[in-house]
Amino acid sequence: MNEVHRLTDLVNQFRDERNWRQYHNAKDLAISINLEASELLEDFQWRTSEQAVEQNFENIKEEIADILIYTLMLTTDLSIDVSQIIEEKLVKNAEKYPVDSKEKLNLTREKK
Repeated sequence: MNEVHRLTDLVNQFRDERNWRQYHNAKDLAISINLEASELLEDFQWRTSEQAVEQNFENIKEEIADILIYTLMLTTDLSIDVSQIIEEKLVKNAEKYPVDSKEKLNLTREKK
C-alpha cells in the first residue's frame, strides 16, 4: 500500500467512525475544498510570503491539511486514483510546457 492510499484510508476511517459520510457528497466536498483554500489565502492576505509564513505557519499547515483531507475524500467518492491522475496531469503538462519553453521565453524577451 502506498502512502497516498494509507492516508486516504485514515481520512475515510476518521470520517466513517463519526458517520459524516452522509454529509460528504461531491458538490459539498468541492465547496469545502474551496472554502479551506480561501482560509489559506487569508493567512497570506496583506502580507509578503515571508511574513505570512512567519506569522501564520501553524495555521497554514492546518489549512493545507484540511484541503488535502477534503480532496482525498472527494477522490474516494468519485473512485479516482490520486497517483494516477497526478502522473497523467504531469505528462500532459510536460507536453504543454516543455523544459525548454522557459529558455524560449527568455530569448523572446531579450529580442524585444
